[in-house]
Amino acid sequence: MDVLDPKTSAEPAVKWRVPELHPEGRKYVLIAGAVALASFFVWDTLTWPLIGVTLWVALFFRDPVRVTPQGDDILVAPADGLVTMIARVPVPAEMAGEAGIGNAPLVRVSIFMSVFDVHINRTPIAGVIRHVIYISGKFVNADLDKASDENERQHIVVESRDGRRIGFTQIAGLVARRILSFVKPGDMVAAGQRIGLIRFGSRVDIYVPDDFGCQVALGQRCVAGETVVARVGAEQPRGVAQ
Repeated sequence: MDVLDPKTSAEPAVKWRVPELHPEGRKYVLIAGAVALASFFVWDTLTWPLIGVTLWVALFFRDPVRVTPQGDDILVAPADGLVTMIARVPVPAEMAGEAGIGNAPLVRVSIFMSVFDVHINRTPIAGVIRHVIYISGKFVNADLDKASDENERQHIVVESRDGRRIGFTQIAGLVARRILSFVKPGDMVAAGQRIGLIRFGSRVDIYVPDDFGCQVALGQRCVAGETVVARVGAEQPRGVAQ
């Protein structure tokens, strides 16, 4: 972001720019590009479709800049995508207990990422990473409720400065076959900081403490690191048990 000289303007100047390609995606773009180039000499009918695939791979691994709202009283979206579920559910056993996010059921907000969404995941709150728990599993449709318990997944617990612990889960899907983590227990993170990615379509669940109220609705699209998912003191949406 470029800022104008305050002597000539009171407004900051924000310029749009092409999102950068995340380093994790470079090898895939190179592979797709090489296959497209090779097809020109072998079977040129496939060249343009393969160029399209190369562009899609680059789009999938885009890593846009995000501006995160600040405050200890909000949770920001951990993923880009569509809010497909808001429900009070039992806490996953791997995150339960005093060392995790407790034993009482919490409201879970599920954000489904299609293959066209940005797949960089971000922490919903600033603090210290307390747990990173990877669990191998199936690859059923991530849009299904049972994916939270059956699919390959990774639980992350963040403890904020006031001691509050927030849990969220990266879940692999039908197409996704790899969950990558950029953090480990003990790392300090800022709200909206990149914490990992899931390759090729998936879901992220965030567990909302009872003193927070959801600020999103079913069918709403979220922007990771920017959309406020929950706020302290806000009312829960209709249909969610108190």
